[in-house]
Amino acid sequence: MATTRRDYYETLGVDRSVGEADVKRAFRRLARELHPDVSGEPDAEERFKEIVEAYEVLSKPETRALYDRFGHAGLRSGGFQPTPFDFGSLADIFSAFFGDDVFGVATGARRARGADIAAEVEIDLEEAATGIESSVPVQVALSCEECGGDGVEPGTTAAACDNCAGTGRIQHVSRTGFGEFIRSQACTRCGGTGRIVEHPCKRCEGAGRTIEERDLEIEIPAGIHDGQRIRLSGEGHSGPLGGQAGDVYVLVRIRPHERLVREGDDIYSTVELTMTEAALGAQVGVLTLDGKVELEFEPGTQPGEVRTLRGRGMPVLQGFGRGDHRVLVNVAVPRRLTEDQRRLLGEFEQSVGEETYRHDDGFFEKLKSAFR
Repeated sequence: MATTRRDYYETLGVDRSVGEADVKRAFRRLARELHPDVSGEPDAEERFKEIVEAYEVLSKPETRALYDRFGHAGLRSGGFQPTPFDFGSLADIFSAFFGDDVFGVATGARRARGADIAAEVEIDLEEAATGIESSVPVQVALSCEECGGDGVEPGTTAAACDNCAGTGRIQHVSRTGFGEFIRSQACTRCGGTGRIVEHPCKRCEGAGRTIEERDLEIEIPAGIHDGQRIRLSGEGHSGPLGGQAGDVYVLVRIRPHERLVREGDDIYSTVELTMTEAALGAQVGVLTLDGKVELEFEPGTQPGEVRTLRGRGMPVLQGFGRGDHRVLVNVAVPRRLTEDQRRLLGEFEQSVGEETYRHDDGFFEKLKSAFR
């Protein structure tokens, strides 16, 4: 049986209107209390994972806006997945989220997170309506299989950097009349890694990563809009020295349709009747997202009339139901006539009375609706 997920704001103990700084402070406080190495509670590990997930969502404007509008379901449909991590020290975890010098001093060399990757996929309007699984090719840096990502030739080891004592950081102390100032920067000798590699891996040339072509499978939800992005967590570039992988953000583009136009969740199209079909009535096939639908047009159908097909539009993303399909009637007037056709139309025009062209009471409302 599925369990109800807690509200992220409730998890961090903050109000929905707070800013990014307050979200960060709340996470720091709870992380110190609930880290499994500190807390003696049996559910500390699970609760710690909850606050990390809540912070990941609420600290980023994009995911926070999606969560505020659509909740947990919106995050799932948008491709959000909590970042997997191993429990390290609090310094390591804070360093991963906030940077190196979170306690005012260097926390030592750490395994940096890999870079994110931007990709793009183009689909048809019909595919956006039904949802589709697609393959996205990317070039991604993966941990070298030969050395396991540490960049050292198998059978050899890296030596600790003697310039920074293996911390990857160098501290400079300046004394002034106002006191001591401590400035920390990456070690220039080891590049901040805290180690010296004398025998780099031959396969990756010491980089610890190799570039490979991969096809990522992505599930595009029904009702997605043009320009929305889907996040594939942990599918980006591997981090240096076996660090956590970045994410892949896939931009979804929807190709323009030849006959259908999308506005929100509604679909718009036109149907063209000849002058005689509009006057005498006709049955015409109209293209929809579900295929052709036969529509019956009554005698005297006017140009600008709009027929609404309820529930024939786009599915509502992260919701229920579908929009509508609105069909605008266009009446084609003949451009070229033979002499006999001109004569017949002239005879018809002479035979008409006021009732022949009498407008319906709702004609102008229909016309305004068509323009809207």
